[in-house]
Amino acid sequence: MRPYFLLLVFLLVLASCAPSVLPTPVPTVSPTAQEDPYTERRLRMVEDTIVGRGVSDPDVLRAMRSVPRHLFVPADYLGLAYDDRPLPIGYGQTISQPYIVAWMTELLQLKPGEKVLEIGTGSGYQAAVLAELGYVEVYSIEIIPELAGQAAERLSRLGYGRVHLTQGDGYFGWPEHAPYDAIIVTAAPDHLPPPLVEQLKERGRLVIPIGPRGGWQTLWRFTKQAGEVHAEALDYVSFVPLTGYGESPPGGNPRP
Repeated sequence: MRPYFLLLVFLLVLASCAPSVLPTPVPTVSPTAQEDPYTERRLRMVEDTIVGRGVSDPDVLRAMRSVPRHLFVPADYLGLAYDDRPLPIGYGQTISQPYIVAWMTELLQLKPGEKVLEIGTGSGYQAAVLAELGYVEVYSIEIIPELAGQAAERLSRLGYGRVHLTQGDGYFGWPEHAPYDAIIVTAAPDHLPPPLVEQLKERGRLVIPIGPRGGWQTLWRFTKQAGEVHAEALDYVSFVPLTGYGESPPGGNPRP
């Protein structure tokens, strides 16, 4: 019996020296990543190109982190959705670069209960960012019927159905719901549209790029005080022209 006993001891020692084999862990995907695979890219975009360039309003940053920009760009540009650049959305229009959207939103200095008008809905991204703040009433007007229809459907589908949207020439604002605490213009006229000034409340803020077609424009913030507008030139920007009445032929006046 002794040889068998020695063999048993040998096998037990050998087993104790063998490495343990653990089951291979199964990778897990967070619910957030499953719901929105672009979350990480969006958060990195906000930190690198928005916080990194000086935007600090916590509500604006929260909105920029929340709104899925990739759902507001054409399918051909999904890979570029979180680059800090404007992208074509058709009909000669663009979705503004994320930094500009965040900065212009911050410049409005919006407060709870205020009413804001956006000129140039485009794909609806800026309107969604404003709505995501959660405490302002958002109105938006788009001159191109196809874009207006697409934006209305998109905003409703993504839960921003409370945005008031209409199709029309934004040069004239939306007088039926005026006055507004703030107005943001996302295309560039070559002069300040008087109807927009008229539709501002006392102490209202108007953020707008003004300048020539095809070149650099200046971003301005106008504040209405005692019936007068006080102008603040901020920086050079590049926007598509404001079409409709606000678009002037080279060297000419706004067309009727």
